[in-house]
Amino acid sequence: MKKIIIIAAVIAVAALGYYAVRNYIDNRIYRDPAFAHGNGRLEATEVNIATKLSERIAAIHANEGDFVKKGQVLVDMQTDVLKAELAQAQARKAQAVAAKTSAEASVMEKKSSCAGAEKRYLRLKGLLQKSAASEQEFETAETNYLSKKAEVAIAEADVKAAAANILAADADIARIKADLQDSKLIAPQDGRIQYRIAEPGEVLASGGKVLNLVDLSDVYMTFFLPEATAGKVKIGAEVRILLDAIPNIPIPAEVTFVSSVAQFTPKTVETQIERQKLMFRVKARIKPELLKKYIEYVKTGLPGVAWVKINPDAQWPEFLKLRSGK
Repeated sequence: MKKIIIIAAVIAVAALGYYAVRNYIDNRIYRDPAFAHGNGRLEATEVNIATKLSERIAAIHANEGDFVKKGQVLVDMQTDVLKAELAQAQARKAQAVAAKTSAEASVMEKKSSCAGAEKRYLRLKGLLQKSAASEQEFETAETNYLSKKAEVAIAEADVKAAAANILAADADIARIKADLQDSKLIAPQDGRIQYRIAEPGEVLASGGKVLNLVDLSDVYMTFFLPEATAGKVKIGAEVRILLDAIPNIPIPAEVTFVSSVAQFTPKTVETQIERQKLMFRVKARIKPELLKKYIEYVKTGLPGVAWVKINPDAQWPEFLKLRSGK
């Protein structure tokens, strides 16, 4: 019986020793200065699909969770008022064109009449110098010529005014057409619809949000590192992300941002101990080409751990090495 107890004790000690050694080996990366880690969640750039004008929603062509392509029409706004304004602007342009045509014809007529009055004026001027015409005849011809000349100037001003009205109408037409185009809300890039903020029939003010789009080509994890470690992290440093949902598949990323301002910082930092409490925000971005390849599996909000390689010459431990085909 005593031997059995001794043997059991030896086995227990051996098991504990094995567990301790194994645990030490498995956790040595936590003590390795070549690596650092922080907890975070997957995030992505979000874009709000919003109205330009105050309008009523006519139709929404996307639901939450739908993948959409850049340029795809997502929302149609009611455009009855804009279409009426466009018709009015087009009518004003037609009137301006007609007025310009009429004014141009009037200019030609006035110029012809003015030319005749000018010839009579010049002829009588010559005759007056030879005493072959009376002063009264000359003055009458001169007054008539100047009057015809003024009529030409007025007609030419009418042409310019009509041309300006055409330009103004063209500007209104272009603006209204742009507003009509903007009344079709399109996806600015590929992504997934995260929220439907409004529904058909609702009247929204200018800038009113209809949909929230997640840009799945810009996915990243934000995490925090202490001051002593964050100061060693380089932009472009290699990162491996382990998500809680798939802890056995590391996801490659790289550091794209390290905050220059500490988070949770005391207002006054006087001691070294206090400085060690400073935490800096770090952003690790997943490469767009990888995201595009697995776009249907990308989900934001998933928690996980980001491992950063501080020493670029260090080798990733086994559990952070990339798996071929995964």
